[in-house]
Amino acid sequence: MNRPVFDASAIMCLLQKERGAEKLTEEICEAAVASSVNMAEVQGKLVLNGWDPEIAWEDALSCVSEVEALTAEQAKLAGTLIRSTAQYGLSLGDRSCLALAIYFGAEVYTTEKLWKNLKLGIPIHVIR
Repeated sequence: MNRPVFDASAIMCLLQKERGAEKLTEEICEAAVASSVNMAEVQGKLVLNGWDPEIAWEDALSCVSEVEALTAEQAKLAGTLIRSTAQYGLSLGDRSCLALAIYFGAEVYTTEKLWKNLKLGIPIHVIR
């Protein structure tokens, strides 16, 4: 899989048309995937912000071409990443995104500046 992986912050950036969203071109978005864990995170944030749950889900889905269910192997990797990422305070959603990208050898897009410091063997693009 050489498709880009979006974390929740990249999807929120797109949906809210924040600075950095312009870096996620139509071509990138058409190929992008997201972890089901990150999609749950986006859905929760949108619903808490007053969005209708159905509209929130459709809008979140419009940012990626596919939602990848977290496999047992990826879940193990996400849990294992806690040791190498603890100093950065990454959430389970963050680590699930990274596990998906590592598993597939894919690049990641995020707004999280701290991710620049991660040395995980995959390209990490911080969009702002």
